Amino acid sequence: MPKHLVFRLAVTTASAVIGLTAVSSTAEAAAPPLSHPRVVAHFDRPAGQVAESVVVRPNGSADVGLILSRQVAHVTPGGRVEVLATMPLPADGGVNTPGPGAASVTGIERTGDGTLYFLYSAGDEHLTGLWKLRPGGKPERVAALPAASFLNGLARDGRTGNFYLTDSTQGRIWRVGPHGGTAELWAAGEDLAPVHFFGANGVKVHNGAVWVSNIDRGTILRIPLMGNGKAGPHQIKASGLDSVDDFAFTGRGDQLLAALNIPSKVVLITPGKADRVVLDESDGLQNTTSVAVDGDTVYVASGALTTGGDANLLTARLGRPGRPIYPGNGSPMVSIAGSVTMGT
Repeated sequence: MPKHLVFRLAVTTASAVIGLTAVSSTAEAAAPPLSHPRVVAHFDRPAGQVAESVVVRPNGSADVGLILSRQVAHVTPGGRVEVLATMPLPADGGVNTPGPGAASVTGIERTGDGTLYFLYSAGDEHLTGLWKLRPGGKPERVAALPAASFLNGLARDGRTGNFYLTDSTQGRIWRVGPHGGTAELWAAGEDLAPVHFFGANGVKVHNGAVWVSNIDRGTILRIPLMGNGKAGPHQIKASGLDSVDDFAFTGRGDQLLAALNIPSKVVLITPGKADRVVLDESDGLQNTTSVAVDGDTVYVASGALTTGGDANLLTARLGRPGRPIYPGNGSPMVSIAGSVTMGT
């Protein structure tokens, strides 16, 4: 069955899922440089809490976007899931949302003052766009995007404060200023376009460029940020990545970890070397959607959108060259894991 049809089927039958698949709280199948994988939080998959994106707070806790429940949630250091906001349905119930036919909360970012920025696609000109949520406040749209868009990945340039948004159905990257306002079309082209269902997906700003994955084409592109702020020529940096979703860089270089959705894997991509699977289903992954790296800790969200199983958040330890990997106190996991549970 084509992947885009599987995705549609999973969306339409989400309410029929009646339970979670049990996942061990620990596993040891991870491959170096990752170790000590642990499922640290479970989302209410039958209620539509399909994990899509993750961003890490300074204390090691996480904020996530939950697609079908249209929620922004916080995962506490103890592993408890707290809903911060639920987005309103459009008048048609979301059936005219491009792509999945369901209103969806997707990409998420966080600024230093604790404000969360996230994407909402609803097939409605009054709802689709970039939203912000101040601590203790209510969601506020700061930039409108076309109703024909399915907004997916969100990244913020720490130097300029600009936001970059991927549009999966139209194969575009939009740019929005630090304080919102009018969205500007920043990049487009065949290598960002979908083939069957979704094109441009995950996005990061890294080393003077905007990097973006294309889920249908199985590629990751690098688009230089030119001196005038315009997009430079597109460069394919990785290919052959089955249903690649989000990704994250491991450090200052261009090595990255990529989430492969349908295979439920995370692969390590190092320039000049063969790709390696470092996490998979045996670690608790189910339709891997998002990766975040915070110091020596990797966070991975699984949506279980087509498996119908356990939508969860997993953490693993990231080894650094010249630094041994060892269990025990002093690990970055301790600040987030507490005793045995919690680890975007």
